[in-house]
Parts: sequence; structure tokens; C-alpha cells
Amino acid sequence: MDFYLKTRGGIVENKKIRINQFIRVPDVRLIGHDGTMMGIVKTVEALSKAQALDLDLVEISPQANPPVCKITNFSKFKYEMEKKSKEAKKKQKVSHLKEVRIRPRICEHDLEVKIKHIKSFIEDGNKVQITAMFSGREMQHKELGIKVIDKIKEALSEIAETEGRISSMGTRMFLLLAPKKKVK
Repeated sequence: MDFYLKTRGGIVENKKIRINQFIRVPDVRLIGHDGTMMGIVKTVEALSKAQALDLDLVEISPQANPPVCKITNFSKFKYEMEKKSKEAKKKQKVSHLKEVRIRPRICEHDLEVKIKHIKSFIEDGNKVQITAMFSGREMQHKELGIKVIDKIKEALSEIAETEGRISSMGTRMFLLLAPKKKVK
């Protein structure tokens, strides 16, 4: 029987863990209940040592040669693994892609408001995709869209850097801005 270690959104999700008699290899590298290395022993011998201490034999690293097993209380081991994964999840920074749409004939004040929004997104650590949308005869004057995108890029040059060039697809033009990496 294999046990699955699950945490919500954590790193250890669905990790298969074998314990006690379900460890089916002839030899294991054994770690004692106090953390001391006991060396390579027969699986049967390791299991009898664990049962003598009224603890479980838990396979920690199955891909090692021979697999690493530890004598420990399985429920305590499971709790510690879930705790570690929650800590790792707390330290992760999730960045999202935000999109700001503009028109090539946008007013100056509206552009300033859009720049303010983009600035707040970037300061939160998110990437921003600027999309210039054209309609009708505006398609013949794509340079107007490029000018507006360049204004935005210039206004945010201190806190953002571009990822790639301005790309065009159909009636839209795109530019991706990312927060600048902080040099320590």
C-alpha cells in the first residue's frame, strides 16, 4: 500500500511514500529515529528495528541507490512535510499578466490615468501587456499606436523594462513590460 502526501496548492502534492512492509527492496540506507546514519542494512532488519521502537520505517528517497529510509512516526513525518511545503508556498511570489488596452487616438489625461494603472501593476510585481487596438482607417496609421506605446514605455522606463519588441497581430499591437530586476 502506498500513501500519498497531499497539501493544498503545496509542493509536496501527490508524492507517493512507502512505509513498513511495502518497501520492497533488499537493502536500504537507514537513518535512525534520532537522525544518526546507521549505514546500509537489510530491509527486514531495518523493519524489525523500527517495530522494536514502536515506530514506522518510512522511505524518504526512493530514487537513491540504495533507497534512503528513516525510522520515525509516520503521522509526524507527514505533518512535517506538509508544514515544509506550506512554508515554501509562502515564500513564492506569484506574478500575473495584466493587460491594459489603449486606442491610438487616446486623450492625454486618459493616457496619464492608464500609465498610473500600469505603474501600480508593475510595482506589485506583475507583468503588463499593453495592447493598442485599431479600427477602420486607423489601421493605415499604425505609427500613431507606436507613438502612444513609446510614450508609455518612456514614462515607465525607470521601473519597467520591455520584453521583446512591439508586435502586431491583425488589428492589435502588443508590448510586454516587466518590472526591472533590483540590483543588490
